[in-house]
Parts: sequence; structure tokens; C-alpha cells
Amino acid sequence: MLSRTADSLFWIARYMERAENLARTLRVTDRLSLMPSIAEADGSEWHSTVVVSGCEEGFYAKHEEATPENVISYLAFDPENPSSIRACIETARRNARAVRTALTTEQWECLNAAWLALPGWNEARVRGSGLHRFLDWVKDCSLLFTGGTVATMLRRDSYYFTRLGTFIERSDNTARILDVKYHVLLPEHAEVGGGIDYYQWASILRAVSGYRSYNAVYREGLKPWLIAEFLIMREEMPRSLISCSAEIKNCLDKLAEEYGQRHECHRIAGQIYSRLRFGQVEDVFRQGLHEFLSDHIEQNDRLGIEISRSYLM
Repeated sequence: MLSRTADSLFWIARYMERAENLARTLRVTDRLSLMPSIAEADGSEWHSTVVVSGCEEGFYAKHEEATPENVISYLAFDPENPSSIRACIETARRNARAVRTALTTEQWECLNAAWLALPGWNEARVRGSGLHRFLDWVKDCSLLFTGGTVATMLRRDSYYFTRLGTFIERSDNTARILDVKYHVLLPEHAEVGGGIDYYQWASILRAVSGYRSYNAVYREGLKPWLIAEFLIMREEMPRSLISCSAEIKNCLDKLAEEYGQRHECHRIAGQIYSRLRFGQVEDVFRQGLHEFLSDHIEQNDRLGIEISRSYLM
């Protein structure tokens, strides 16, 4: 496969996953901001959403304050923000058009339909209850693309490059949500373990569709160390760090078999997986949750760079 084709497939998946993750984060933040016990706080939940998205520098260069209107506008529709939902869908479709023959009919139709429907969504239409309809639509588009990928693509290099993009992006997002969402949100005057604290931990789980799954695995209520374990080291949770790492390692192993060569990215992927597979949550908190997650994000970024050097350039 040509490296530019592999690169397009990799980034199509990354951009669709990023659009979905932004939609999930915005929906949880909007719900959280409407809760009476939190509405009386300092409103930092919207600032935290900007931080989680990795758009803090660009956002504050354009806006002075993280109001709901400014954050939704910048993260959902701003054409100058390359990571906005609109930009993600447009870039994914542009890449898909360039590699149309490498995609299945279902994948292309999903991406094209999303692109065609996108102009119908604007800031005026998503005010109030329209916001949740828009975010649900974005999530459905991403899930439809992912389902089409899994259900219709041949299990060869095109499939593995596409899935690599999905799980590299998903791993980064889960780590950012767990690291930043909680630490930035809790006001200084709020009680750890209190009502605000509880709803913010619940928001972390809902952002990754893990609230009901968590309660099915643990029957002890919401506890920070169990939530950390669930989102870091429980492989049955499909958005956990170890689940993403296992999928990345598997895709790279398949590519190594197909191309008959291993690279630095294979070593890094194995190192990340081993650390998660054989570690314990006590080790995470001994090191410090923030330090552990920051290191994971850095390693995940490095892995993405090495994948690009090995296959996509």
C-alpha cells in the first residue's frame, strides 16, 4: 500500500474519533453545568473542556472567557480551529475522497452523508435542546463509520491502518479526560467526596460511556481509585487505556507479519501495553495519577510519530 494512502486512512479514523470524543465531552459538560450544585460554582467546567480538547492556546487567542457560547462555537463550528467537529468531519471526508478506492461503500457513504448534512447544523440551530441533537448526530456518524469499518473492511493493511488511527486517538482522549476533567473542574472550596465531586467523577464515566459498565463491574459506588483502575487497567472496558493499547499492539503485529519487518513503533507499543498489563492501580497512585497519565499521553504521542515514520511517510 502507498504510504499516502495509509496516512489518509489513519487520519480519517483519527478525525472521526476526535469528532466523537469532542461531542461526548461537550454533552457531559453541558449536562454538568445545569446541575444546581455545580451551577453555583465558578463555571470552570467549560474551561476544562477547552483544556481536555487540547485547544487551550488557540481558544484563548480568540476568546477572552470560556463561556458556553464561546466554547461550543470554537469546538463545534469554528473553521479556524483544525480540531473543531466541523473541521474534523470535513478533513476526514476530504481524505476519504482522495483514497475512495481503499474504502468500502459503507465507509464512504457514511463519511459523505455526514459531510453533506454538516452545513445544516449551525450555532443558531444548536442553541438550547438543539445542542444535544447535534452532538448525538456527531456521535452516531462516528459510530456508524466505526461499525462500517469493522463489519465491511478486509482484514489487511488498510484495515489495520484505519484501526490504528481510531485507537491512538481514543487512548489519548481517555487519558486526557481522566487527567484534566477532574483536576480542573473541582473548585477550591468544594469538598472532596462531596456532591460536586461525585457528579464530576460520574461525568468522567459518562464521557466514555462507562457509567453503567462501571456499576456492573464494581458494586461499591463511585470511588476515584476504582474509576482510575476501570479506565486504565480493565481490558474489558473498550475505551480503557489498556484496551486501546492491546488493539494498537495487535494491529502493529499484523502489519509486521504482512510487511515482514518490525520498527521502533512496535517496541514502544509493547512497552506501553506491558506497563498497563502488569501494573497495578496502587503503582499508579504511588507515582501520582497526573504524572502517570501525562507520561502515557507523551508516550502515546511518541507512538503516533513513530507509526508515521515507519509507515506513513
